[in-house]
Amino acid sequence: MNLLETLKILWETSGFYLAGSDWKQIVMILIACVLLYLGIVKKFEPLLLVGIAFGCLLTNLPGGNMYHLELWDAFLEEGGPYYHSYGHIMAEGGLLDIFYIGVKAGVYPSLIFLGVGAMTDFGPLLANPKSLLLGAAAQLGVYMAFILAVALGFTGEQAASIGIIGGADGPTAIYVTTKLAPELLGAIAIAAYSYMALIPLIQPPIMKALTTKKERECPMEQLRPVSKSEKIVFPIVVTIFVVLLLPSTAPLIGCLMLGNLLRETGVTDRLSDTAQNALMNIVTIFLSTSVGATTVASRFLTGQTIKIIFLGLFAFAFSTAGGVIFGKIMYKATGGKVNPLIGSAGVSAVPMAARVSQVEGQKANPANFLLMHAMGPNVAGVIGSAIAAGFLLAIFGMA
Repeated sequence: MNLLETLKILWETSGFYLAGSDWKQIVMILIACVLLYLGIVKKFEPLLLVGIAFGCLLTNLPGGNMYHLELWDAFLEEGGPYYHSYGHIMAEGGLLDIFYIGVKAGVYPSLIFLGVGAMTDFGPLLANPKSLLLGAAAQLGVYMAFILAVALGFTGEQAASIGIIGGADGPTAIYVTTKLAPELLGAIAIAAYSYMALIPLIQPPIMKALTTKKERECPMEQLRPVSKSEKIVFPIVVTIFVVLLLPSTAPLIGCLMLGNLLRETGVTDRLSDTAQNALMNIVTIFLSTSVGATTVASRFLTGQTIKIIFLGLFAFAFSTAGGVIFGKIMYKATGGKVNPLIGSAGVSAVPMAARVSQVEGQKANPANFLLMHAMGPNVAGVIGSAIAAGFLLAIFGMA
């Protein structure tokens, strides 16, 4: 083989040569760069969006062979020789295929919930149990987006996966989508985390439109102290009740409450610290890059993706509206003791949504201090989104 032939082979096997055969891959590389810009420069959920964007970049670089869509299609083909078998993935898959096994098996989202639980203080919720209702009301967007998605032609499983974006909980959205509509995972994950980062822009106009100035000015009384015993018993009781009610929530609720129990016992500080920091960071890297790997050009650049982006915004808006409207009901029922603004924190973007409630409350009344009050529905939203996920999984036979 002479030098000219060698150079020809090197050129024809290079990514530069292969890129000319599919313009969609070029578009996805540009999209990955835009997402990296949003994560790094604009700081839109950077801990996850940077990894998702880089996974998107890696999976769409021609010739990289890090993620193989055909292997996962064979994994999902009922009656096929590789149906629900990880053996051929391990034998023939690339690095991102191996990473994605943890997503497909539900391991990464559950471990993220373990870390979230270890970082969460349920004290504000225990001090004001009524805020559980606000967390439930803020799941309205999940069901409204589900109905609209079905009307737009999505299957029930796909609509359920899209609807869960309204819970404002990335790991839950990933968990449900992996079980019900894995072909939409990339678009749903990007929509979910992008809108979570935009909560300070999305929520305030809705909050102001649905409340009066007098309601926004409403001060709230200081929360009662919560005992250590209450904080220890709470995760145990919630786990028993919720998992018995909806067994399909066991991985998410179980890990969330285990993490919280490790935080509150006072005898497992080292484990709590590991769950909050080292484990959370490691799993975030695996989760984000493997989710980004699913944004294969042929699946991502479709009309469905545009619909999902629209439906995600619709879901967030209606979840915010549901929480605020129920907050108004509580304002009336309590004779003006509950500021409706805390209802918007019922979406489970902790603690960003609670901070938005605080900021909007202080704009109306500088003496307002709503942050701890808003944290109640905010952490209730984490539980609420997991319950909504369990309900949808049970309805579609994936419990």
